[in-house]
This record gives sequence, C-alpha cells and structure tokens, in this order.
Amino acid sequence: MFDLKTLQETLEQIEKEKGISRDILISAIEQALAAAYKKDYGSKGQVIRSHFNPETGDLEFYQVKTVVDDTMVRPPLEEGEVEEKNTDEDDERVRFNEERHLYVEDAKKIRKGVKPGDEIIFPLDNPLNEENSEFRRVAAQTAKQVIIQKIREAEKESKFQRYQKLVGTILPGTVQKIVGGRIFVELAPRTIGVIEKEEQARGEWYRPGDPIKVYLLSAEMGPRGVLLNLSRKHPEIIRELFKMESPEVATGVVEIKSIAREAGDRTKIAVYSNDPDVDAIGACVGQRGSRINAVTASLGNEKIDIILWSDDPLIFVANSLAPAQVLDIEGDIEAKEAKAIVPEDQLSLAIGKGGQNARLAAKLTGWKIDISGSNEVEPEFEEGEDDGFVPLENLQDDIEGGDLESNEEVLVEEE
Repeated sequence: MFDLKTLQETLEQIEKEKGISRDILISAIEQALAAAYKKDYGSKGQVIRSHFNPETGDLEFYQVKTVVDDTMVRPPLEEGEVEEKNTDEDDERVRFNEERHLYVEDAKKIRKGVKPGDEIIFPLDNPLNEENSEFRRVAAQTAKQVIIQKIREAEKESKFQRYQKLVGTILPGTVQKIVGGRIFVELAPRTIGVIEKEEQARGEWYRPGDPIKVYLLSAEMGPRGVLLNLSRKHPEIIRELFKMESPEVATGVVEIKSIAREAGDRTKIAVYSNDPDVDAIGACVGQRGSRINAVTASLGNEKIDIILWSDDPLIFVANSLAPAQVLDIEGDIEAKEAKAIVPEDQLSLAIGKGGQNARLAAKLTGWKIDISGSNEVEPEFEEGEDDGFVPLENLQDDIEGGDLESNEEVLVEEE
C-alpha cells in the first residue's frame, strides 16, 4: 500500500522539523483509514478501528463492540417497531444497537471475566488483500491527506502559542489593506492582524504599505487560522513604547505608575524612580527629548504629559494638573475627592480645552477634582530653570496627609 521507506523518512522528517510526534501521525492515519473503510464497507452504527504498523506496512481493521447490561441500554426495538422519544427524563440509557453493543451474557461466551464497559474487537476482512483493490489507492491518498492536515494543524498551533506569549506587547507591522474601516496589518509572512474601528486612534490615517506599530490585544484560534486582534488605542501601548525607548523603564528602574489616554490627541503618564540617582522624568524624555519624540512619532505626534508620581495622593493630584501650577489643595482621601486652587489666569489651562486636562488628571489619579482660580500671585520660575519644566513650589498651607514638599513637573508636547 505504501512505500515504507519513503513513509518512514517522511514521518521522521516531520517529527524533527514540525515537532509532531510520530505516534500522533500514525494515530491520525489510523482514524482516517477506519473512516474510509466504514464509508465503503461498513454499516450504520458500526464502530470501526484500524491498526497500522509503519515498520511492516501491515494494516488491519476491526469492529468494536462495547459490553453492556440493562443499566446502560434500553431493550432493542422489535421488528417493525418505530423508535419513539424517551419520555422518561431520568432515563439516560441509549437504545441497544447490535452493531456496537454486546450484552454481558453474550460477551462472556467470547471472553471470560468480561464486565460492562469493556470492549471486544472483531477482525474484519481487509480489502487490501483483494487484487486490484481500489481501496489501496484510497488508503494511500487518505494517509497523504492526513499528514498534510496534521502539518497544517501543527503550524497553526505553533503560531498560536507564539503569539499567545506576545499578548500585551508591541509588534511592528505593515498596513496591508483597509476594508470597511478595518485595518489589516501584516505582522510576518502569512500572519495578518486586524485593528477594528473601536481600537483605532482618532485622527490617524493609513495607506497600504505604511509601517505601523501595534499593541497585541489577543490571539485566538479560528477555523481558518490564528486571529490576532490589534490596537492603536489601548493605554498600555504607551507603556510598551517607553519600554522600547527607555532602558530604565524596560528594566523597571523607572515605573510608569498610571496612564490616562485620549488616543490620537493627548496622554498623561505618572512615573516614579526606584533609584534616587535616576531622574524618572529625564529617563522618559531622553537627551534633547529623543526618547519622548520617538514615542510621540510612533503615535502620530500625540501629545504626552509626563507627571511625577507621589505616594501622597494629594501631591499626586496636584502634579496631575500640570501644566497648570497648583497653589493650594485639600481633599478627602477616603472619598478620593480634592479641591485644587490655581492662579486665576491658569484656570483655563488647568481645565484644558473641552475639559481635557482636568478629565485626564481625574483618570490618571482616580480622584474627583474640583478646580477653582485664585488671584494670588503665581510663583515664578527659579533662576536657571529650564523652560520645559514647571516647578511646583512649596504649598503655603498644611493639607490632609501632611505638608506638601517642593516638587517638579514637566509637560512634554509636540507643537
């Protein structure tokens, strides 16, 4: 039936290159051959199995019957009797079928010591023994198809496992096509991911062939292959991009504690350094803004505010309102509600266009923030302070949770 040498070499090669066990391939071939046998020679209700020896090429077919008793099956139908629906909901027994069942009393005549649930096999005529058997061609073709199918399944499973490990990371790709508002991205040869409309950042436009960095939301096994769901909108894309640009963030020396994003427009991130000798904000900005510029370029020049995180929640809330300078703040820590006072001429800056700055600050901190203006004079920059930094000087009054200490904020924007 088979060229044994070729078959054995093929099985060995597949096992090495594709990682598919030879036993799995043989089992699949046996199942396919049994199905082919039943189609051409079997009858309804039969359970057919086959056994193939790849070393000798011998192939045998068997009919399998399960040993049963009255607790497992209902009595067989009498001649001319029509099967009716079982009205007894508690009776889960199936109807006795002589093609697949054998009562225990009859089974004991064949094999002593048999019990309900055991299987008894009955050898079947092998059509391969017939001269000029058409089944020879069918069997050989079936084995070939099974091997090809198993290779495809193994490749699909391998790809699925690989991308499962990459969920939550950034992947480079190329825009392949845009259909119905969905962006199809080629991540690797024969590997396509999709950015649905709801995962696209506002204001971004793409053309086929454009390079793109995407966040892998999930990998799912579909009927036609692995389905990769991508995002340009997810807040975690910010963290992953900073990991790519900043070694301090990648190693955990600098942590991005919180992210608030309105994709395609503006983002606020709160950063903290676990090393007193490392400037958390500087590690994200980079020399002459090289790191932050690389991140914003990957996001279509989305503006990014970098805020210094504090374990004092009121200081953190005050910091989150940058670029506005907070003069005073008080709040209810349990209720997570704060009232911040800013210079009157910075009130619109604190609130932001359309309330965006205040909205992002609330999302970043998880606090409800009430902002009001004051006619007090705003503290000026210290001499020699870089224009890109907005200092938060000592607040004048004590607040709940302790006195505020001096701090520094930075607003990084791409004009």
